[in-house]
Amino acid sequence: MNQRTTIRNPNTGRDDGTIATDKYDAMKSALLAVIPRGAEGVPFRGLADRVKPHLDASVFEGASIGWYTTTVKLDLEARGLLERVPGAKPQRLRRKA
Repeated sequence: MNQRTTIRNPNTGRDDGTIATDKYDAMKSALLAVIPRGAEGVPFRGLADRVKPHLDASVFEGASIGWYTTTVKLDLEARGLLERVPGAKPQRLRRKA
């Protein structure tokens, strides 16, 4: 039986269902590897391209990297690990201190 991880959404404050734990863990590690703690952060646009080299292709075979990037990014915001840089347009992200 495949393990599942509950995904949270910072915009609604609710859980947004579950995803495969292996994909969640891999994407979480990749996001935390490419998103800095610095005040400037990184742009959301292109984030999927940034994480791709950090992902095991066999785990994400046939999966939408963009969808998993966005879904896990939102979850990490809800859990307080990532934050949007205030006032940044377009959206930029950084790790919380």
